[in-house]
Amino acid sequence: MTKQVTSSHWGAGIVAARPDGHFDIEPHPADPDPSRINENIGSALRSSARIQRPSIRKSYLEGNPGTCGGERGAEAFIEVEWDTALDLVASELNRVRNNYGNDAIYGGSYGWASAGRFHHAQGQLKRFLNAAGGFVRSEGNYSYNAALMLMPHILGNFRQHLTEATRWSTVASDGQLVVMFGGMPLRNVQVSGGGVAQHRLRDQLRDCAAAGVRFVNFSPLRSDALDELGAEWLAPRPGSDTAIMMGLAHTLLETDNYDRQFLDSHTVGFSELEAYLLGHKDGVAKSAEWASQISEVPGDKIRELAEEMWSNRTLITTAASLQRADYGEQPLWMTTALAAMLGQIGLPGGGFGIAYGADSSIGTMTRPMPWPSLPQGKNHVENYIPVAMVTEMLERPGETYEYNGEQRTFPEIQLVWWAGGNPFHHHQDLNRLRRAWQKPDTIIVNDMFWTATARHADIVLPIASPQERDDFGGGTQDNALIPMPRIIDPPAGVRTEFDIYCDLEKRLELDEKFSLGLSEHQWREKFWQEMTETAASRGVQLPSLDEFMSGDVITFEDPTPTAVFLESFRKDPEANPLPTPSGRIEIASEVIASFEYEDCPGHPTWLEPREWLGSATNGGPLHLISGQPETRLHSQFDAGSFSRERKVKDREALLINPQDAAPRSIIDGDVVIVKNERGRCLAGAKITDDVRPGVVFLWTGATFDPDLTDSSHLERHGNPNVLTHDLRTSRLSQGPAAQSALVEVAKFDGEPPPVQAFVPPIERLVNTP
Repeated sequence: MTKQVTSSHWGAGIVAARPDGHFDIEPHPADPDPSRINENIGSALRSSARIQRPSIRKSYLEGNPGTCGGERGAEAFIEVEWDTALDLVASELNRVRNNYGNDAIYGGSYGWASAGRFHHAQGQLKRFLNAAGGFVRSEGNYSYNAALMLMPHILGNFRQHLTEATRWSTVASDGQLVVMFGGMPLRNVQVSGGGVAQHRLRDQLRDCAAAGVRFVNFSPLRSDALDELGAEWLAPRPGSDTAIMMGLAHTLLETDNYDRQFLDSHTVGFSELEAYLLGHKDGVAKSAEWASQISEVPGDKIRELAEEMWSNRTLITTAASLQRADYGEQPLWMTTALAAMLGQIGLPGGGFGIAYGADSSIGTMTRPMPWPSLPQGKNHVENYIPVAMVTEMLERPGETYEYNGEQRTFPEIQLVWWAGGNPFHHHQDLNRLRRAWQKPDTIIVNDMFWTATARHADIVLPIASPQERDDFGGGTQDNALIPMPRIIDPPAGVRTEFDIYCDLEKRLELDEKFSLGLSEHQWREKFWQEMTETAASRGVQLPSLDEFMSGDVITFEDPTPTAVFLESFRKDPEANPLPTPSGRIEIASEVIASFEYEDCPGHPTWLEPREWLGSATNGGPLHLISGQPETRLHSQFDAGSFSRERKVKDREALLINPQDAAPRSIIDGDVVIVKNERGRCLAGAKITDDVRPGVVFLWTGATFDPDLTDSSHLERHGNPNVLTHDLRTSRLSQGPAAQSALVEVAKFDGEPPPVQAFVPPIERLVNTP
């Protein structure tokens, strides 16, 4: 086996052979800041967590869908032949379609899955289910659903904003101050949807610092800002960022340091916010001192910063994580309003950006042309749910709920098919999800590993890894195409999803609606022909597919190296109106006000979180933050070597301040129990001054590992989503609010139970080969 290029969401790499016939992935030499997450791939594929053959939950195999009994997640699986598994799948799809209709099928394909353009789990499953008549889908995402729903009302399409973000090169050349709400954690920018050839942000931030740009980091975690930036660390109570922004805005009003001309020409509704900030509406002035009482950031510091922001070219950045909290729409809206008051929107190095640091490409690169993707076909089922409402959908079939000004009805789901994601990672209050997950008649899961979702399925279909099939990668915002040739053959009992759906297509007599009679190779040739024509129309000549697949990364010129967000709108708002009702920035929204949502009024509003350090605690005296880890993307390849080497006594590390550890008699390396009324989990203590007192960090993505012999279902591995609540940000976006959670932490007494997350739940039969 020779060295070849491959790709993942966290970067290009070089596949290197091992003496034992397996492989590892080394950094690509052209990447200035490669991610170590690639180290997980080879070791995870060699691990015991790999699914080797189609598997059926024991009671389901022995009984009938809906009446078979047993508990999902608690039962062992029986390995079967592919014909047995696919016959079951086809039979159950036909039963549900014939008896209940396609609107009883939920296609729960949510997650990052493979970076490949063809072997894309969501695209493959959705195309197949559409060929079979359709399915109930999800809308939005867990990462920034509040922005997806809010921003079109006040500014425009948020996904477009991400591609148009002000470049860091303009901050280095023209900027003077960057105020970061939620920081700019580089652990997040290891990834980019679809892949990334070069990780640029670290060097670009260093360029800004070298040019004299000052950084301020509002975050409970010091390391949310790169050390080389020398950022001033201000550590507020989690959930208080909106109040801080209002204290800054009130100070600008009080000192007459705001751009009234810009507000009049480019925004609507500022007078309503102004009256609110001054206390004319509720009798409470949103002053720096008021904000200080809420946030515990000194009022003098807020006043000084307001003056500095007015006197300098200032970029305000707000992390995506801030919206994943109670009333998460408000910090986004107030960020927009504060930037409008400064009047620097549309200027190089100034203005604002939402979700900087959530993706490697935001503010660093833009895709130069569209890449090909698998057509989805037509979904004949119109119903959908907001992505974070899976539990409610299963708990409350036929009931109504409110969403973005509409009243909608939950479908009655009989069959769930999940591919390319892991709801037992993304979702909150996992013990509640486990209970709801028992309700459908059938759950089918495609996966490479025995994830918690696979363990909670009825039928598990083992899928080939990206290194076991041919494909190519292209990031949603990156400027490169990356070959992803097959490096090794998949295990004997493992297949590609395309191959599986082609087999099911025949069983269901779908007349090649899914495959169009094309093989995998023919589809890739079709993709590459489309890519070649697109590139040629832009003056770029691509090699043949065979040459590309045996070669290296192909990069294109950066199409917008000096992009400035809303630059054309600033220059002429009449000629370049925004796609809002007024064509301007809506600091107050008549549309949102008409919804009459108490949890999302018609202008930015301070709404005290339901669960936070500033109120009477109902879960414990510590605030839990659950963020993206450095060692993996979400829960992907948790069984890999890099992910496991950072665990503490086989469990996810919990960051805790010495001031909180000492009174609890916790020392570094202890196994601790983290608990509230929703659940309990074990973690490994890591004591550090980098985290604010009163706050603990527990990274997401440890494979959910409940001890079902324990009455409280103690989670053994350190998954924070047994502790996070499953309430929504608001009725506007119905987004997840995981960052609003209180917990207690104590040293675990006695011998902790062993982690079982990577032990296959297989029951071997005597006659099974």
